[in-house]
Amino acid sequence: IREGQAIGCMVTLRGVQMYEFLDRFVTVALPRVRDFRGISGRAFDGRGNYNIGVKEQIIFPEIEYDKVDALRGLNISITTTAKSDEEAKALLAGFRFPFKN
Repeated sequence: IREGQAIGCMVTLRGVQMYEFLDRFVTVALPRVRDFRGISGRAFDGRGNYNIGVKEQIIFPEIEYDKVDALRGLNISITTTAKSDEEAKALLAGFRFPFKN
């Protein structure tokens, strides 16, 4: 790592962009994950928020595979106003999150 070198980024989505991203993530990107069998129901933080790691950015159809120099992963943190993990899981299930357990 060198000074001034980009090592990552963070983006916060709200409103329409957030809902569109969640819909595309659940209906388009997740089914493209190799050997996908659902997402863990245990990745809640105890305060109603959910985190999921993605190993390859190429699950998103907007990424042009020919322009990818290396496969990179990303972490998606979903912050909710739910008071418990159970409430948050019910909320995400309403968005059709494919929980396996």
